[in-house]
Amino acid sequence: MPTTRFQIGDTVMGRWPGSNLYYEVKVLSYDNKTRLYTVIYKDGTELELKESDITSLTIFKQGVSRSRSRSRSRSPGRPRRSRSRSPARTSRQSSSRTTDVRKEKLKEALEVRLTPVVKRLVLCSLIEMFQQEKTETESENQAGGRYNLRRRKDQGDGKTIELEQKTEAETLPQTKPPTASAIKTTDLEFGGRVGVFFLMFLLPVAVLALLILCGQKDASLQSFPLELPALQSLWDCQVFGIVLLWLLFQAVLSLLPVGKLVEGMPLKNGKTLKYRINGFYALLLTAVAVGVAMYQEVDLSYIHVHFLQFYTSALLIVTLLSIYLFIRSCWASEDELAPGGNSGYIIYDFFMGRELNPRIKNFDIKFFCEMRPGLMGWVLINFAMLQAEMKHQNLENPSPAMLLVNIFQLLWVVDGFWHEEKLLTMMDIVYDGFGFMLTFGDLAFVPFTFTCQAYYLVSHPNELSAFWIITLITMNGVGYYIFRKANSQKFAFRKNPSDPAVSHLKTIPTATGESLIVSGLWGWVRHPNYLGDIIMGLAWSLPCGFNHLIPYFYLIYLITLLVHRNARDERQCRKKYGSAWDEYCKAVPYRIFPGIY
Repeated sequence: MPTTRFQIGDTVMGRWPGSNLYYEVKVLSYDNKTRLYTVIYKDGTELELKESDITSLTIFKQGVSRSRSRSRSRSPGRPRRSRSRSPARTSRQSSSRTTDVRKEKLKEALEVRLTPVVKRLVLCSLIEMFQQEKTETESENQAGGRYNLRRRKDQGDGKTIELEQKTEAETLPQTKPPTASAIKTTDLEFGGRVGVFFLMFLLPVAVLALLILCGQKDASLQSFPLELPALQSLWDCQVFGIVLLWLLFQAVLSLLPVGKLVEGMPLKNGKTLKYRINGFYALLLTAVAVGVAMYQEVDLSYIHVHFLQFYTSALLIVTLLSIYLFIRSCWASEDELAPGGNSGYIIYDFFMGRELNPRIKNFDIKFFCEMRPGLMGWVLINFAMLQAEMKHQNLENPSPAMLLVNIFQLLWVVDGFWHEEKLLTMMDIVYDGFGFMLTFGDLAFVPFTFTCQAYYLVSHPNELSAFWIITLITMNGVGYYIFRKANSQKFAFRKNPSDPAVSHLKTIPTATGESLIVSGLWGWVRHPNYLGDIIMGLAWSLPCGFNHLIPYFYLIYLITLLVHRNARDERQCRKKYGSAWDEYCKAVPYRIFPGIY
Protein backbone atom coordinates (compact mmCIF):
# COMPACT_ATOMS: atom_id res chain seq x y z
CA MET A 1 0.00 0.00 0.00
CA PRO A 2 1.62 3.29 -1.06
CA THR A 3 2.37 5.85 1.62
CA THR A 4 0.34 9.03 1.67
CA ARG A 5 1.61 12.51 2.34
CA PHE A 6 -1.30 13.41 4.59
CA GLN A 7 -2.94 11.14 7.15
CA ILE A 8 -6.62 10.77 8.07
CA GLY A 9 -7.52 13.36 10.68
CA ASP A 10 -4.82 15.85 9.65
CA THR A 11 -5.82 19.52 9.50
CA VAL A 12 -4.41 21.04 6.32
CA MET A 13 -5.08 23.82 3.82
CA GLY A 14 -7.16 22.79 0.78
CA ARG A 15 -7.58 24.79 -2.41
CA TRP A 16 -11.19 25.61 -3.34
CA PRO A 17 -11.91 24.25 -6.86
CA GLY A 18 -11.76 26.85 -9.60
CA SER A 19 -9.84 29.40 -7.54
CA ASN A 20 -6.52 30.04 -5.82
CA LEU A 21 -8.09 30.35 -2.38
CA TYR A 22 -7.08 27.97 0.38
CA TYR A 23 -9.26 27.06 3.35
CA GLU A 24 -8.62 25.03 6.46
CA VAL A 25 -9.90 21.47 5.94
CA LYS A 26 -9.72 18.10 7.67
CA VAL A 27 -8.65 14.93 5.86
CA LEU A 28 -11.35 12.23 6.03
CA SER A 29 -10.01 9.50 3.73
CA TYR A 30 -7.71 8.67 0.82
CA ASP A 31 -8.61 6.60 -2.27
CA ASN A 32 -5.65 4.58 -3.59
CA LYS A 33 -7.29 4.07 -6.98
CA THR A 34 -8.18 7.66 -7.79
CA ARG A 35 -5.38 9.08 -5.59
CA LEU A 36 -7.78 11.65 -4.23
CA TYR A 37 -8.17 12.91 -0.67
CA THR A 38 -11.66 13.37 0.74
CA VAL A 39 -11.63 16.50 2.91
CA ILE A 40 -14.28 18.41 4.83
CA TYR A 41 -14.45 22.20 5.12
CA LYS A 42 -15.56 24.06 8.21
CA ASP A 43 -19.09 24.52 6.85
CA GLY A 44 -19.50 20.76 6.36
CA THR A 45 -18.79 20.69 2.61
CA GLU A 46 -16.92 17.56 1.53
CA LEU A 47 -14.78 17.46 -1.60
CA GLU A 48 -12.22 15.19 -3.23
CA LEU A 49 -8.92 17.00 -3.83
CA LYS A 50 -5.66 16.09 -5.50
CA GLU A 51 -2.49 16.06 -3.47
CA SER A 52 -1.26 19.10 -5.40
CA ASP A 53 -4.28 21.06 -4.11
CA ILE A 54 -3.39 20.40 -0.49
CA THR A 55 -0.59 21.87 1.61
CA SER A 56 0.29 21.61 5.25
CA LEU A 57 -0.54 24.39 7.68
CA THR A 58 3.13 25.02 8.47
CA ILE A 59 4.22 25.41 4.85
CA PHE A 60 1.18 27.56 4.07
CA LYS A 61 1.84 29.92 7.01
CA GLN A 62 5.52 30.22 6.05
CA GLY A 63 4.53 31.10 2.50
CA VAL A 64 2.09 33.72 3.76
CA SER A 65 4.72 35.20 6.08
CA ARG A 66 7.26 35.47 3.23
CA SER A 67 4.64 37.02 0.97
CA ARG A 68 3.77 39.61 3.61
CA SER A 69 7.38 40.38 4.44
CA ARG A 70 8.15 41.04 0.76
CA SER A 71 5.19 43.41 0.53
CA ARG A 72 6.17 45.46 3.61
CA SER A 73 7.98 48.77 3.29
CA ARG A 74 11.74 48.74 3.76
CA SER A 75 13.47 51.06 6.23
CA PRO A 76 14.12 54.71 5.14
CA GLY A 77 17.87 54.21 5.34
CA ARG A 78 17.67 51.42 2.79
CA PRO A 79 16.14 52.81 -0.42
CA ARG A 80 14.14 50.52 -2.64
CA ARG A 81 15.44 49.57 -6.02
CA SER A 82 11.98 50.09 -7.49
CA ARG A 83 12.09 53.82 -6.62
CA SER A 84 14.96 54.36 -9.01
CA ARG A 85 12.85 53.03 -11.83
CA SER A 86 10.08 54.72 -13.68
CA PRO A 87 6.59 53.24 -13.53
CA ALA A 88 6.96 52.16 -17.13
CA ARG A 89 9.84 49.83 -16.17
CA THR A 90 7.93 47.64 -13.72
CA SER A 91 9.55 44.21 -13.77
CA ARG A 92 7.78 40.88 -13.94
CA GLN A 93 9.15 40.01 -10.55
CA SER A 94 7.48 42.99 -8.89
CA SER A 95 4.28 42.12 -10.75
CA SER A 96 4.32 38.60 -9.43
CA ARG A 97 4.89 39.89 -5.90
CA THR A 98 1.94 42.22 -6.27
CA THR A 99 -0.16 39.32 -7.48
CA ASP A 100 0.83 37.28 -4.42
CA VAL A 101 -0.16 40.14 -2.14
CA ARG A 102 -3.48 40.49 -3.95
CA LYS A 103 -4.21 36.80 -3.61
CA GLU A 104 -3.42 36.95 0.08
CA LYS A 105 -5.72 39.94 0.55
CA LEU A 106 -8.43 38.18 -1.36
CA LYS A 107 -8.02 35.11 0.81
CA GLU A 108 -8.32 37.14 4.01
CA ALA A 109 -11.28 39.14 2.69
CA LEU A 110 -13.19 36.16 1.39
CA GLU A 111 -12.70 33.75 4.29
CA VAL A 112 -16.41 33.15 4.65
CA ARG A 113 -18.48 30.34 6.01
CA LEU A 114 -20.00 28.73 2.94
CA THR A 115 -23.47 27.26 3.17
CA PRO A 116 -25.15 24.80 0.78
CA VAL A 117 -27.50 27.55 -0.41
CA VAL A 118 -24.90 30.20 -1.37
CA LYS A 119 -21.74 28.17 -1.96
CA ARG A 120 -22.26 28.04 -5.72
CA LEU A 121 -22.92 31.79 -5.89
CA VAL A 122 -19.74 32.46 -3.92
CA LEU A 123 -17.74 30.08 -6.14
CA CYS A 124 -18.92 31.86 -9.29
CA SER A 125 -18.11 35.22 -7.71
CA LEU A 126 -14.58 34.06 -6.84
CA ILE A 127 -13.92 32.88 -10.39
CA GLU A 128 -15.13 36.19 -11.82
CA MET A 129 -12.98 38.15 -9.34
CA PHE A 130 -9.84 36.26 -10.28
CA GLN A 131 -10.54 36.67 -13.98
CA GLN A 132 -10.98 40.39 -13.42
CA GLU A 133 -7.87 40.45 -11.25
CA LYS A 134 -5.83 38.76 -13.98
CA THR A 135 -7.10 41.19 -16.64
CA GLU A 136 -6.29 44.22 -14.51
CA THR A 137 -2.83 42.90 -13.67
CA GLU A 138 -2.01 42.41 -17.36
CA SER A 139 -3.28 45.88 -18.24
CA GLU A 140 -1.27 47.42 -15.42
CA ASN A 141 1.90 45.67 -16.59
CA GLN A 142 1.36 47.02 -20.07
CA ALA A 143 0.56 50.59 -18.95
CA GLY A 144 3.22 50.69 -16.30
CA GLY A 145 0.78 50.30 -13.40
CA ARG A 146 -1.63 52.68 -11.71
CA TYR A 147 -0.40 54.18 -8.48
CA ASN A 148 -1.79 56.48 -5.87
CA LEU A 149 0.45 58.78 -3.82
CA ARG A 150 -0.45 58.62 -0.16
CA ARG A 151 1.35 60.36 2.69
CA ARG A 152 2.53 58.15 5.50
CA LYS A 153 2.81 59.09 9.14
CA ASP A 154 6.01 60.66 10.41
CA GLN A 155 8.80 58.16 10.79
CA GLY A 156 11.90 59.25 12.67
CA ASP A 157 13.39 62.48 11.33
CA GLY A 158 11.15 63.17 8.38
CA LYS A 159 8.23 62.19 6.21
CA THR A 160 8.24 59.66 3.42
CA ILE A 161 5.89 59.18 0.51
CA GLU A 162 5.05 55.63 -0.50
CA LEU A 163 3.80 54.43 -3.87
CA GLU A 164 0.78 52.31 -3.09
CA GLN A 165 -0.90 50.31 -5.78
CA LYS A 166 -4.71 50.20 -5.87
CA THR A 167 -6.38 46.81 -5.93
CA GLU A 168 -9.93 45.60 -5.95
CA ALA A 169 -9.19 43.62 -2.81
CA GLU A 170 -9.17 46.83 -0.73
CA THR A 171 -12.90 47.24 -1.23
CA LEU A 172 -13.89 43.55 -1.12
CA PRO A 173 -14.59 43.43 2.64
CA GLN A 174 -17.46 45.87 2.10
CA THR A 175 -18.89 43.73 -0.73
CA LYS A 176 -21.20 40.88 0.24
CA PRO A 177 -21.99 38.02 -2.11
CA PRO A 178 -25.58 37.86 -3.26
CA THR A 179 -27.79 35.63 -1.14
CA ALA A 180 -30.86 33.70 -2.11
CA SER A 181 -32.92 35.55 0.47
CA ALA A 182 -32.47 38.84 -1.35
CA ILE A 183 -33.86 37.38 -4.57
CA LYS A 184 -37.60 37.37 -5.18
CA THR A 185 -39.29 34.12 -6.17
CA THR A 186 -39.86 34.24 -9.93
CA ASP A 187 -40.44 30.55 -10.72
CA LEU A 188 -44.09 30.31 -9.61
CA GLU A 189 -45.65 26.88 -9.18
CA PHE A 190 -49.22 25.55 -9.45
CA GLY A 191 -50.13 28.00 -12.19
CA GLY A 192 -48.92 31.08 -10.35
CA ARG A 193 -51.28 33.53 -8.62
CA VAL A 194 -54.37 32.37 -10.49
CA GLY A 195 -53.61 28.67 -9.96
CA VAL A 196 -53.11 28.90 -6.20
CA PHE A 197 -56.21 31.12 -5.84
CA PHE A 198 -58.40 28.38 -7.26
CA LEU A 199 -56.53 25.63 -5.39
CA MET A 200 -57.28 27.28 -2.03
CA PHE A 201 -60.99 26.87 -2.72
CA LEU A 202 -61.04 23.70 -4.81
CA LEU A 203 -58.95 21.54 -2.46
CA PRO A 204 -61.17 21.92 0.63
CA VAL A 205 -64.33 21.44 -1.47
CA ALA A 206 -62.88 18.37 -3.21
CA VAL A 207 -62.01 16.73 0.12
CA LEU A 208 -65.50 17.48 1.45
CA ALA A 209 -67.08 15.92 -1.64
CA LEU A 210 -64.87 12.84 -1.24
CA LEU A 211 -65.96 12.36 2.38
CA ILE A 212 -69.63 12.76 1.47
CA LEU A 213 -69.31 10.06 -1.23
CA CYS A 214 -67.40 7.70 1.04
CA GLY A 215 -70.09 7.92 3.70
CA GLN A 216 -72.95 7.04 1.34
CA LYS A 217 -74.19 3.54 0.75
CA ASP A 218 -74.18 4.13 -2.99
CA ALA A 219 -70.78 5.78 -3.47
CA SER A 220 -71.38 7.01 -7.01
CA LEU A 221 -71.44 10.46 -8.56
CA GLN A 222 -75.04 9.91 -9.69
CA SER A 223 -76.19 9.66 -6.08
CA PHE A 224 -74.19 12.72 -4.96
CA PRO A 225 -76.60 15.19 -3.27
CA LEU A 226 -77.06 18.36 -5.30
CA GLU A 227 -78.06 20.49 -2.30
CA LEU A 228 -75.60 21.72 0.30
CA PRO A 229 -75.29 19.63 3.47
CA ALA A 230 -77.17 20.89 6.51
CA LEU A 231 -75.20 23.16 8.83
CA GLN A 232 -75.56 20.81 11.80
CA SER A 233 -73.92 18.03 9.77
CA LEU A 234 -70.87 20.27 9.15
CA TRP A 235 -70.40 22.06 12.45
CA ASP A 236 -70.46 21.15 16.10
CA CYS A 237 -68.81 23.15 18.88
CA GLN A 238 -68.04 20.01 20.89
CA VAL A 239 -66.21 18.47 17.93
CA PHE A 240 -64.24 21.70 17.46
CA GLY A 241 -63.22 21.56 21.11
CA ILE A 242 -62.08 17.94 20.72
CA VAL A 243 -59.87 18.90 17.76
CA LEU A 244 -58.31 21.75 19.77
CA LEU A 245 -57.64 19.40 22.69
CA TRP A 246 -56.03 16.90 20.31
CA LEU A 247 -53.67 19.58 18.98
CA LEU A 248 -52.83 20.77 22.49
CA PHE A 249 -52.21 17.22 23.70
CA GLN A 250 -49.80 16.52 20.83
CA ALA A 251 -48.04 19.86 21.34
CA VAL A 252 -47.44 19.03 25.03
CA LEU A 253 -46.03 15.61 24.07
CA SER A 254 -43.67 17.22 21.54
CA LEU A 255 -42.24 19.49 24.26
CA LEU A 256 -41.47 16.66 26.70
CA PRO A 257 -37.72 16.53 27.51
CA VAL A 258 -37.33 13.00 26.15
CA GLY A 259 -35.57 11.94 22.97
CA LYS A 260 -32.43 13.42 21.48
CA LEU A 261 -31.77 16.93 20.25
CA VAL A 262 -30.47 17.06 16.68
CA GLU A 263 -29.44 19.85 14.33
CA GLY A 264 -31.24 20.47 11.07
CA MET A 265 -29.74 21.32 7.70
CA PRO A 266 -27.67 24.55 7.53
CA LEU A 267 -29.77 27.63 6.77
CA LYS A 268 -28.90 30.42 4.33
CA ASN A 269 -27.04 32.32 7.05
CA GLY A 270 -25.01 29.24 7.99
CA LYS A 271 -26.84 28.60 11.24
CA THR A 272 -28.64 25.39 12.16
CA LEU A 273 -31.78 24.87 14.23
CA LYS A 274 -32.20 22.23 16.92
CA TYR A 275 -35.11 19.80 16.95
CA ARG A 276 -36.40 17.48 19.66
CA ILE A 277 -36.82 13.97 18.18
CA ASN A 278 -39.39 12.27 20.39
CA GLY A 279 -42.20 11.44 17.95
CA PHE A 280 -41.99 7.70 18.56
CA TYR A 281 -42.35 8.22 22.33
CA ALA A 282 -45.30 10.54 21.67
CA LEU A 283 -46.90 7.80 19.54
CA LEU A 284 -46.54 5.30 22.38
CA LEU A 285 -48.03 7.73 24.91
CA THR A 286 -50.89 8.44 22.52
CA ALA A 287 -51.56 4.70 22.23
CA VAL A 288 -51.64 4.46 26.03
CA ALA A 289 -54.09 7.39 26.21
CA VAL A 290 -56.37 5.74 23.62
CA GLY A 291 -56.20 2.46 25.56
CA VAL A 292 -57.23 4.27 28.75
CA ALA A 293 -60.11 5.92 26.89
CA MET A 294 -61.34 2.54 25.64
CA TYR A 295 -61.04 1.12 29.16
CA GLN A 296 -63.29 3.97 30.27
CA GLU A 297 -65.75 2.80 27.56
CA VAL A 298 -65.27 5.80 25.29
CA ASP A 299 -66.92 5.00 21.95
CA LEU A 300 -64.40 5.89 19.23
CA SER A 301 -67.02 5.28 16.53
CA TYR A 302 -68.15 8.80 17.48
CA ILE A 303 -65.46 9.96 15.02
CA HIS A 304 -67.17 8.09 12.17
CA VAL A 305 -70.57 9.57 12.97
CA HIS A 306 -69.23 13.15 13.13
CA PHE A 307 -66.53 12.77 10.48
CA LEU A 308 -67.64 15.77 8.38
CA GLN A 309 -67.73 17.95 11.49
CA PHE A 310 -64.20 16.90 12.42
CA TYR A 311 -63.07 17.86 8.92
CA THR A 312 -64.68 21.32 8.94
CA SER A 313 -63.25 21.97 12.43
CA ALA A 314 -59.78 21.10 11.18
CA LEU A 315 -60.34 23.31 8.12
CA LEU A 316 -61.21 26.30 10.32
CA ILE A 317 -58.06 25.79 12.38
CA VAL A 318 -56.01 25.55 9.17
CA THR A 319 -57.41 28.87 7.94
CA LEU A 320 -56.75 30.68 11.24
CA LEU A 321 -53.24 29.24 11.54
CA SER A 322 -52.40 30.20 7.94
CA ILE A 323 -53.49 33.80 8.56
CA TYR A 324 -51.36 33.94 11.70
CA LEU A 325 -48.32 32.54 9.86
CA PHE A 326 -48.65 35.06 7.03
CA ILE A 327 -49.01 38.03 9.41
CA ARG A 328 -46.00 37.03 11.51
CA SER A 329 -43.90 36.55 8.35
CA CYS A 330 -44.19 40.31 7.70
CA TRP A 331 -41.74 40.84 10.58
CA ALA A 332 -39.41 38.00 9.59
CA SER A 333 -35.91 38.83 8.37
CA GLU A 334 -34.79 37.97 4.85
CA ASP A 335 -32.75 35.04 6.16
CA GLU A 336 -35.92 33.54 7.64
CA LEU A 337 -37.93 33.61 4.41
CA ALA A 338 -38.43 30.55 2.24
CA PRO A 339 -36.94 30.65 -1.28
CA GLY A 340 -40.21 29.41 -2.80
CA GLY A 341 -42.65 31.77 -1.07
CA ASN A 342 -41.10 35.19 -1.47
CA SER A 343 -42.71 36.38 -4.72
CA GLY A 344 -44.29 39.59 -3.46
CA TYR A 345 -47.80 38.42 -4.46
CA ILE A 346 -50.01 38.15 -1.37
CA ILE A 347 -52.22 35.26 -2.52
CA TYR A 348 -49.30 33.20 -3.82
CA ASP A 349 -47.11 33.77 -0.75
CA PHE A 350 -50.06 33.07 1.57
CA PHE A 351 -50.55 29.71 -0.14
CA MET A 352 -46.88 28.70 -0.43
CA GLY A 353 -45.76 30.14 2.90
CA ARG A 354 -43.29 33.00 3.37
CA GLU A 355 -41.44 31.96 6.52
CA LEU A 356 -39.29 28.83 6.31
CA ASN A 357 -39.13 27.84 9.98
CA PRO A 358 -41.74 29.72 12.04
CA ARG A 359 -41.01 29.23 15.73
CA ILE A 360 -42.43 30.31 19.06
CA LYS A 361 -39.25 30.20 21.13
CA ASN A 362 -38.10 26.55 20.77
CA PHE A 363 -41.45 25.28 19.44
CA ASP A 364 -41.10 24.75 15.69
CA ILE A 365 -44.62 25.07 14.25
CA LYS A 366 -43.86 23.48 10.88
CA PHE A 367 -41.91 20.53 12.25
CA PHE A 368 -44.74 19.86 14.74
CA CYS A 369 -47.52 20.01 12.16
CA GLU A 370 -45.64 17.93 9.58
CA MET A 371 -46.13 14.69 11.50
CA ARG A 372 -47.56 14.88 15.02
CA PRO A 373 -51.30 15.76 14.85
CA GLY A 374 -51.92 14.62 11.27
CA LEU A 375 -50.16 11.25 11.20
CA MET A 376 -51.27 10.27 14.70
CA GLY A 377 -54.77 11.43 13.80
CA TRP A 378 -54.57 9.21 10.72
CA VAL A 379 -53.90 6.13 12.89
CA LEU A 380 -56.59 7.09 15.41
CA ILE A 381 -59.22 7.65 12.70
CA ASN A 382 -58.38 4.29 11.09
CA PHE A 383 -58.85 2.55 14.43
CA ALA A 384 -62.14 4.39 14.95
CA MET A 385 -63.30 3.20 11.51
CA LEU A 386 -62.38 -0.36 12.47
CA GLN A 387 -64.66 -0.12 15.50
CA ALA A 388 -67.39 1.53 13.42
CA GLU A 389 -67.25 -1.32 10.87
CA MET A 390 -67.73 -3.93 13.59
CA LYS A 391 -70.65 -1.93 14.97
CA HIS A 392 -72.37 -1.25 11.61
CA GLN A 393 -71.78 -4.71 10.10
CA ASN A 394 -72.49 -6.59 13.36
CA LEU A 395 -69.08 -8.29 13.33
CA GLU A 396 -67.34 -9.86 16.29
CA ASN A 397 -63.96 -9.24 14.65
CA PRO A 398 -62.86 -6.71 12.04
CA SER A 399 -62.80 -7.87 8.42
CA PRO A 400 -59.48 -8.94 6.82
CA ALA A 401 -59.67 -5.96 4.43
CA MET A 402 -60.04 -3.48 7.31
CA LEU A 403 -57.25 -5.18 9.26
CA LEU A 404 -54.86 -5.02 6.30
CA VAL A 405 -55.56 -1.33 5.72
CA ASN A 406 -55.01 -0.55 9.40
CA ILE A 407 -51.83 -2.63 9.70
CA PHE A 408 -50.26 -1.40 6.44
CA GLN A 409 -50.83 2.25 7.23
CA LEU A 410 -49.87 1.85 10.89
CA LEU A 411 -46.54 0.38 9.73
CA TRP A 412 -45.96 3.44 7.53
CA VAL A 413 -46.69 5.85 10.40
CA VAL A 414 -44.57 3.95 12.93
CA ASP A 415 -41.70 3.89 10.44
CA GLY A 416 -42.05 7.64 9.94
CA PHE A 417 -41.77 8.36 13.66
CA TRP A 418 -38.95 5.86 14.14
CA HIS A 419 -36.98 7.70 11.44
CA GLU A 420 -38.29 11.14 12.38
CA GLU A 421 -34.81 12.67 12.20
CA LYS A 422 -34.68 12.02 8.46
CA LEU A 423 -37.61 14.37 7.97
CA LEU A 424 -35.13 17.23 8.48
CA THR A 425 -33.55 16.58 5.07
CA MET A 426 -36.83 16.52 3.13
CA MET A 427 -37.95 19.31 0.82
CA ASP A 428 -40.90 20.28 3.04
CA ILE A 429 -38.52 21.26 5.84
CA VAL A 430 -35.49 22.46 3.85
CA TYR A 431 -37.15 24.40 1.02
CA ASP A 432 -40.90 24.97 1.39
CA GLY A 433 -42.33 27.79 3.47
CA PHE A 434 -45.08 27.06 5.96
CA GLY A 435 -48.31 28.51 4.60
CA PHE A 436 -51.78 27.36 3.65
CA MET A 437 -50.49 24.57 1.36
CA LEU A 438 -48.56 22.66 4.02
CA THR A 439 -50.92 23.60 6.85
CA PHE A 440 -53.93 22.24 4.97
CA GLY A 441 -51.97 19.18 3.89
CA ASP A 442 -50.74 18.35 7.38
CA LEU A 443 -53.85 19.04 9.45
CA ALA A 444 -56.74 18.39 7.04
CA PHE A 445 -55.73 16.58 3.87
CA VAL A 446 -53.61 13.80 5.38
CA PRO A 447 -55.86 12.68 8.26
CA PHE A 448 -59.10 12.94 6.26
CA THR A 449 -58.12 11.62 2.82
CA PHE A 450 -55.47 9.04 3.71
CA THR A 451 -58.17 7.35 5.80
CA CYS A 452 -60.61 7.12 2.86
CA GLN A 453 -60.00 3.35 2.46
CA ALA A 454 -60.98 2.64 6.08
CA TYR A 455 -63.90 5.10 5.87
CA TYR A 456 -65.10 3.44 2.65
CA LEU A 457 -64.93 -0.08 4.09
CA VAL A 458 -67.29 0.82 6.96
CA SER A 459 -70.21 1.04 4.53
CA HIS A 460 -68.79 -1.10 1.69
CA PRO A 461 -67.38 -4.39 3.06
CA ASN A 462 -65.20 -6.46 0.77
CA GLU A 463 -64.31 -10.12 1.18
CA LEU A 464 -60.70 -11.17 0.52
CA SER A 465 -59.48 -14.67 -0.31
CA ALA A 466 -56.29 -16.13 1.14
CA PHE A 467 -54.56 -15.58 -2.23
CA TRP A 468 -55.36 -11.86 -2.19
CA ILE A 469 -54.30 -11.51 1.44
CA ILE A 470 -50.87 -13.07 0.72
CA THR A 471 -50.50 -11.03 -2.47
CA LEU A 472 -51.28 -7.74 -0.74
CA ILE A 473 -48.92 -8.48 2.16
CA THR A 474 -46.13 -9.28 -0.31
CA MET A 475 -46.83 -6.15 -2.36
CA ASN A 476 -46.76 -3.89 0.68
CA GLY A 477 -43.57 -5.57 1.91
CA VAL A 478 -41.77 -5.00 -1.41
CA GLY A 479 -42.92 -1.38 -1.55
CA TYR A 480 -41.87 -0.76 2.04
CA TYR A 481 -38.42 -2.29 1.46
CA ILE A 482 -37.77 -0.07 -1.57
CA PHE A 483 -39.10 3.01 0.24
CA ARG A 484 -37.11 2.48 3.43
CA LYS A 485 -33.89 1.30 1.78
CA ALA A 486 -33.81 4.28 -0.60
CA ASN A 487 -34.53 6.86 2.10
CA SER A 488 -31.97 5.33 4.48
CA GLN A 489 -29.26 5.39 1.80
CA LYS A 490 -30.06 9.00 0.91
CA PHE A 491 -29.97 10.13 4.54
CA ALA A 492 -26.73 8.25 5.31
CA PHE A 493 -25.04 9.60 2.18
CA ARG A 494 -26.02 13.19 2.91
CA LYS A 495 -24.83 12.87 6.47
CA ASN A 496 -21.50 11.18 5.67
CA PRO A 497 -20.54 9.95 2.16
CA SER A 498 -17.66 8.00 3.72
CA ASP A 499 -20.06 5.87 5.78
CA PRO A 500 -19.27 2.19 5.07
CA ALA A 501 -22.98 1.60 4.38
CA VAL A 502 -22.91 3.93 1.34
CA SER A 503 -19.21 4.40 0.50
CA HIS A 504 -19.39 1.62 -2.12
CA LEU A 505 -22.01 3.47 -4.17
CA LYS A 506 -20.91 5.00 -7.47
CA THR A 507 -21.34 8.76 -7.66
CA ILE A 508 -21.01 11.73 -10.00
CA PRO A 509 -19.22 14.76 -8.45
CA THR A 510 -20.73 18.23 -8.87
CA ALA A 511 -19.39 21.77 -8.72
CA THR A 512 -21.15 22.33 -5.38
CA GLY A 513 -19.03 19.69 -3.67
CA GLU A 514 -21.94 17.27 -3.41
CA SER A 515 -22.23 14.00 -5.32
CA LEU A 516 -25.10 12.23 -7.07
CA ILE A 517 -25.59 8.49 -6.51
CA VAL A 518 -25.76 6.44 -9.73
CA SER A 519 -25.74 2.86 -8.42
CA GLY A 520 -27.94 0.60 -6.31
CA LEU A 521 -31.57 1.64 -5.99
CA TRP A 522 -30.64 5.22 -6.91
CA GLY A 523 -29.04 3.94 -10.11
CA TRP A 524 -32.24 2.09 -11.00
CA VAL A 525 -34.50 5.16 -11.02
CA ARG A 526 -33.94 8.74 -9.87
CA HIS A 527 -36.59 8.50 -7.14
CA PRO A 528 -36.81 4.92 -5.83
CA ASN A 529 -38.44 6.21 -2.64
CA TYR A 530 -41.33 7.53 -4.74
CA LEU A 531 -41.65 4.13 -6.43
CA GLY A 532 -41.85 2.35 -3.07
CA ASP A 533 -44.48 4.82 -1.91
CA ILE A 534 -46.64 4.13 -4.96
CA ILE A 535 -46.41 0.35 -4.56
CA MET A 536 -47.52 0.66 -0.93
CA GLY A 537 -50.35 2.99 -1.95
CA LEU A 538 -51.63 0.37 -4.35
CA ALA A 539 -51.51 -2.28 -1.62
CA TRP A 540 -53.57 0.02 0.63
CA SER A 541 -56.29 0.55 -2.02
CA LEU A 542 -56.76 -2.97 -3.39
CA PRO A 543 -58.40 -4.36 -0.21
CA CYS A 544 -61.42 -2.17 -1.05
CA GLY A 545 -62.05 -4.04 -4.31
CA PHE A 546 -62.84 -2.68 -7.76
CA ASN A 547 -66.43 -1.52 -7.37
CA HIS A 548 -65.57 2.15 -7.14
CA LEU A 549 -62.74 4.60 -7.80
CA ILE A 550 -63.02 6.43 -4.46
CA PRO A 551 -60.69 4.07 -2.48
CA TYR A 552 -58.03 4.75 -5.13
CA PHE A 553 -58.16 8.50 -4.55
CA TYR A 554 -55.04 8.31 -2.37
CA LEU A 555 -53.15 6.41 -5.06
CA ILE A 556 -54.19 8.88 -7.78
CA TYR A 557 -53.23 11.81 -5.57
CA LEU A 558 -49.91 10.20 -4.65
CA ILE A 559 -48.90 9.64 -8.29
CA THR A 560 -49.92 13.21 -9.21
CA LEU A 561 -48.02 14.66 -6.25
CA LEU A 562 -44.86 12.66 -6.88
CA VAL A 563 -44.82 13.48 -10.60
CA HIS A 564 -45.15 17.17 -9.68
CA ARG A 565 -42.39 16.88 -7.10
CA ASN A 566 -40.21 15.10 -9.62
CA ALA A 567 -40.66 17.99 -12.07
CA ARG A 568 -39.79 20.48 -9.34
CA ASP A 569 -36.76 18.43 -8.31
CA GLU A 570 -35.60 18.33 -11.93
CA ARG A 571 -35.73 22.13 -12.27
CA GLN A 572 -33.95 22.80 -9.01
CA CYS A 573 -31.27 20.16 -9.55
CA ARG A 574 -30.56 21.40 -13.07
CA LYS A 575 -30.01 24.91 -11.70
CA LYS A 576 -27.92 23.64 -8.80
CA TYR A 577 -25.71 21.04 -10.49
CA GLY A 578 -25.55 22.28 -14.11
CA SER A 579 -23.73 19.95 -16.49
CA ALA A 580 -23.32 17.32 -13.76
CA TRP A 581 -27.09 16.91 -13.73
CA ASP A 582 -27.12 16.25 -17.49
CA GLU A 583 -24.50 13.56 -16.96
CA TYR A 584 -26.59 12.10 -14.14
CA CYS A 585 -29.74 12.01 -16.30
CA LYS A 586 -27.86 10.01 -18.94
CA ALA A 587 -26.64 7.55 -16.31
CA VAL A 588 -30.10 7.22 -14.70
CA PRO A 589 -32.65 7.85 -17.49
CA TYR A 590 -35.83 6.78 -15.66
CA ARG A 591 -37.45 9.05 -13.06
CA ILE A 592 -39.90 6.93 -11.03
CA PHE A 593 -41.01 3.87 -13.00
CA PRO A 594 -38.17 1.73 -14.44
CA GLY A 595 -38.44 1.30 -18.18
CA ILE A 596 -41.47 3.62 -18.39
CA TYR A 597 -40.98 7.05 -16.84
